[in-house]
Amino acid sequence: MRGLECFGTRHRLAEPHDRYQQKCGEHELTCDFIEGCDGFHGICRPALGDPLNCYDRTYPFGWLGILADAPPSSESLVYTYCERGFALFSMRSQKITRLYFQVPPDEDIRNWSDDAIWEEMLKRMASCDGWRPNVGPILNKNVTTMRSFVVEPMNAGRLYLAGDAAHIVPPTGAKGLNLAASDVLTLGRAISAFYCKGKTDLLERYSDTALKRVWRAQRFSWWMTQTLHRFPDENPFDYKRQMADLDYITSSTAALTSLAENYVGLPMDVTF
Repeated sequence: MRGLECFGTRHRLAEPHDRYQQKCGEHELTCDFIEGCDGFHGICRPALGDPLNCYDRTYPFGWLGILADAPPSSESLVYTYCERGFALFSMRSQKITRLYFQVPPDEDIRNWSDDAIWEEMLKRMASCDGWRPNVGPILNKNVTTMRSFVVEPMNAGRLYLAGDAAHIVPPTGAKGLNLAASDVLTLGRAISAFYCKGKTDLLERYSDTALKRVWRAQRFSWWMTQTLHRFPDENPFDYKRQMADLDYITSSTAALTSLAENYVGLPMDVTF
């Protein structure tokens, strides 16, 4: 694909054009709508043109993640706050687990042998009651940087962004796929109303509607990240604040309810 043309404004819907090239030559596809689901590095977001408001935050750490041939040792995700840094246990199947721990953002995965990874993982995750993740052969390992990103608006004319093309959340809050699905559902309902009823109001409100959920997810993901990670410039006040936050979460029904509501995901059928 070589480029996109999406003419018009948010209030005057015009025909978008999608130009692409194959071996047999260049082609142009005229359509009613283009949904940009091509990720953060795709071509759709730049095609929105200017002006765009971009909100970006990079965190001073990354996650070293592994996929291990080891059966899950817990039916639940296990988040760990440790003086050595954050760690997370999750599962992929009855035989495969996915685990992470906090490292500097520029960490070179080549510096970590499989044995060293498991040694560090167990130091951070083994609990005083005897629980620990099961150890097994590492199938895959990598380091992922942590960032938050939002672009506003999420459309121009009939070009609409969804998922990572419009927003990135740190994985601490587990909201990336949830937000992408919500974008698609919101836009699908708007397109359905356009074809079935000739209505354009939902299309015109798509960006505002989607962004309300996006920013709630950004707030939650930021809160989970800053509560559970050790920061390079951390001072005694920040440490005490984190401890107070964790104590409140684990002792208050109201705090637990709020955590559960945000973690499981806000209702898809609610317009904020």
